[in-house]
Amino acid sequence: MALIELANVSKTYQLGDSLVHALVDASLQIDAGEFCAIIGPSGSGKSTLMHILGCLDTPTSGTVTIDGVVVTAASADDLPLIRNRKIGFVFQAFNLLPKLTVLQNVELPLIYAGRPAAERHRRARAALEAVGLGDRLHHRPGQLSGGQTQRAAIARALVNEPKIILADEPTGNLDTQNGRQILNLFHDLHRQGRTIAIVTHDPAIAAVADRRIEIRDGRIV
Repeated sequence: MALIELANVSKTYQLGDSLVHALVDASLQIDAGEFCAIIGPSGSGKSTLMHILGCLDTPTSGTVTIDGVVVTAASADDLPLIRNRKIGFVFQAFNLLPKLTVLQNVELPLIYAGRPAAERHRRARAALEAVGLGDRLHHRPGQLSGGQTQRAAIARALVNEPKIILADEPTGNLDTQNGRQILNLFHDLHRQGRTIAIVTHDPAIAAVADRRIEIRDGRIV
């Protein structure tokens, strides 16, 4: 069974008097342990696809199944639980809270999961050490370099031990050297058995993935 399966998924938005077809009859399977790149030009529908894969948005039609759960049949109350338990997100803009320390930021998914304080501290510390930030636990995001900030965001994505890591342009705000280090980190995570999907418009980044999924005009091609 595929870890992620989309069957005939479409997403349509109303924009004024017009309909925008962001995804059109998309079918896709991603198996456990795959390292995929979702590629396409700006406006192709790749971010919409990632939002649907990550249960951040719901399709207009079609079925999405993640780890055996039909998420398109789940209630609005269940979707946050599915996201928290099964999916780790890494965003281009990092999305760390500036007033919290790095350790506190990484603990947030565990707070939402209802984990006790001692477990939160232990697991957040271990996740930060795993990405090379064991000496930055009590720094705030503004005290880190861009590469360190993205590493902290990856630690936050890992801390709940999700089945799937979804990354949206994770090197887009980084220089070449830091971008290469972050890609190497994703490779390390893949070798550890993680399932990873990276959304990117950069063919050079997509080339390092094991599989490329191209999307144009809302269609998987």
